[in-house]
Amino acid sequence: MIVKALSVGSFAANCYIVGSSSAGKGMIIDPGAEAATILKTVQQMGLSISVVVLTHAHIDHVGAVREVKEKTGAQFALHEAERGLMMGGPMRMLTALGVAPVKSPPQPDRLLKDGDRIDIDDLPFEVLHTPGHSSGGICLLGHGVVFSGDTLFNYGIGRTDFPGCSHEQLMKSIEEKLMVLSDETVVYPGHGPATTIGDERRGNPFLSGEPF
Repeated sequence: MIVKALSVGSFAANCYIVGSSSAGKGMIIDPGAEAATILKTVQQMGLSISVVVLTHAHIDHVGAVREVKEKTGAQFALHEAERGLMMGGPMRMLTALGVAPVKSPPQPDRLLKDGDRIDIDDLPFEVLHTPGHSSGGICLLGHGVVFSGDTLFNYGIGRTDFPGCSHEQLMKSIEEKLMVLSDETVVYPGHGPATTIGDERRGNPFLSGEPF
């Protein structure tokens, strides 16, 4: 498995390009901005992109979806609860903070739910529904890694002061979906550097270790 992380846009969101080294197929997770950079990197990696996946539909994760989808011909997938949020409250709120306008994302080709599987040729990933930062927030689990979106960060968690967020729900998602994974699981978050489940279990100040 090949994983390439790009920090894109004014909010430094992580866009991940994930590929099968044997088959040359790949997916793009959270193309938030800088479509040209993302597409150039895909070309350099020699991958054929079959799917673009959003961990959630906040503005800093969606800005390059339309162009990337059009240029790659890939399917576009997100959780079913996010469909109505793509140009909703969080989008308008962040735009009001001075973020440059972005192209409206296209309609999804596939609506995901908890337990679904996304296959990148010989690389299957399980969809984990982890609401809290966003009602349809997801993580993608497979091959010793989890792409956590804005659910879990390196010594941090997703913010919950946007409309539709819930701190209690976020903590429940982290406890029930992520803290049950092995310590060795590598976490690729939506912002900031990678970490591991073990490091977060031991040192993340937001995680008490108490059951919910």
